Amino acid sequence: MDGVILGMPGPWAESNYEEADIYTTKIGGIPDFPIPLFDEKPDLLKCNTCRSNLSLLAQVHAPVSSASLTIDERLIFVFGCMVPRCESPIWKALRVQKILSNKVDESPKSSSSCSKTNWLYDLCSFDVGEEDDDIDIEELSRALSEAASLNSNDKKQNSVAKSRKDYMPTGQSTRSIDSSILVLPCFYTYAQEEKLSKKAISESSKLQISIEEYEKNCKENSDGETYVEEKYEYDTALNADRTYLKFMKRMDAYPEQCFRYSYAGKPLLASGEIGNPGSCKLCGGARHFEMQLMPTLIFFLLERSDDQQRISLEKFDWLTVFVYTCSKNCAGAEFQVKSSDDEWIVAEEALIFQQE
Repeated sequence: MDGVILGMPGPWAESNYEEADIYTTKIGGIPDFPIPLFDEKPDLLKCNTCRSNLSLLAQVHAPVSSASLTIDERLIFVFGCMVPRCESPIWKALRVQKILSNKVDESPKSSSSCSKTNWLYDLCSFDVGEEDDDIDIEELSRALSEAASLNSNDKKQNSVAKSRKDYMPTGQSTRSIDSSILVLPCFYTYAQEEKLSKKAISESSKLQISIEEYEKNCKENSDGETYVEEKYEYDTALNADRTYLKFMKRMDAYPEQCFRYSYAGKPLLASGEIGNPGSCKLCGGARHFEMQLMPTLIFFLLERSDDQQRISLEKFDWLTVFVYTCSKNCAGAEFQVKSSDDEWIVAEEALIFQQE
């Protein structure tokens, strides 16, 4: 997938404990697991160092469709340890999905309609080499924005989403939850395709030309070991500055972006390189980039945080957080639950790390 889908802020949940379905993409709140992880696999939701319960940062409905594989029921959960005294790596990401069955779905499907519960599937289907020029992206984004507020059957009767400022958390829990879990403020997101303006591309080209001219002048006016040493120091600083500048320009283009989603795409680096993400520990397949959290997310969470939440959020000093998943979408289940017809698994504890 070459394009980037941005997770943009939608309406606040009426309660931080508000229940939604598995097709909901949101920031904060309580995870909407399709399997009872809280009861049957609590260790997956604890910090590996301090053993405190992890808090949900992001829940992303992330369907995959390709020539060889289609998984509609697939989610990425990103958790963090919010205990201020815990200085360990604070992140954990889980890929949860339904195991594919041999049953053929004979239900009629419309190629022109947009599902109100699926935040990005109709916007980008991840089919490599295939394009649909008939999609009206702006119209689809508006529909998805409206759909983000319709997170329960009772709300589906509303035709217009309220402003984010009109939603105030009520603090009333609609389900039983461990009181020791710090629940962050919750808001829903909608999908928006990232489109780079010609002006931004032009400025990037000018920056590259000016850098090349500077290097040429330095070489002409210097010689010997002095130039080699200065060039090494300059190159190190220049590469970092160039990376950060590109990061900030993409942020400025969409200043409210909370996360970036690009299945098998390229991450937007904030500083330096990230190295080889390695292989899936379950199947041995290569890991690839899937999504990253952006610093604006912290701003929005602080906007509605109480004193305890604010103290916990102060430990966040990152610029971006990357999530890498198995490129084969393997089902090498760390945990599995079966129901009458459905079969869900925690397929992978994904690779996750931050740049500061």
